[in-house]
Amino acid sequence: MTSIDLYVDPVCPFAWVTSRWLLDAATATGRSATLRQMNLAVLNDGHGAAPAQRAKLEWSRRVGRVFAAATDEGGPGAFSDLYEALGALVHSGQDVAESAVKEALTATTSSPALVDALDDSAWDDAVRAAHQRSQDALGGGGGSPIIAVDGKGFFGPVLTSLPGREDGVALLDAVVTAASTPGFAVLQRPYQGPPSMPGPQSR
Repeated sequence: MTSIDLYVDPVCPFAWVTSRWLLDAATATGRSATLRQMNLAVLNDGHGAAPAQRAKLEWSRRVGRVFAAATDEGGPGAFSDLYEALGALVHSGQDVAESAVKEALTATTSSPALVDALDDSAWDDAVRAAHQRSQDALGGGGGSPIIAVDGKGFFGPVLTSLPGREDGVALLDAVVTAASTPGFAVLQRPYQGPPSMPGPQSR
């Protein structure tokens, strides 16, 4: 069976749209897809950023600690559950804030006390380790999202809108085919964001 991992930063809107596509298309085709953590703050450590970008990266770092703590407590399933709960809030217009993290934790089986991890730097090593696994899967440095099909990683797919079910299935089939094609390395074109977000009825 095809193994698919999607590495996402929970604050990345492009990763959110990609995850909605992948989980829906994987279900429709009987494939299994697992969401895993990466971190844009770690990726950008040591690089200059504009003030607005620095604020986003700081939230990436803080939220990443909570997800690392949740994964430590409950495994990959806990990461996915918290990603679903927080993403439904912050990617539908609510600001990333401590209140949103608290609400997301309350909606899952993760301990609400994990909100304290936001400012607990003791989780930074776990965040860095999770991020490094995403880079190892890619085979180099890359941002969010990263997809790995049977161990072969690519940056993306980056989606600016959510495809319909039929197109989404076709896209997943194409990604799996590309990943299984010897010598295939990259396919890219310019894009702009942020993406248009899927409605609450979309997974």
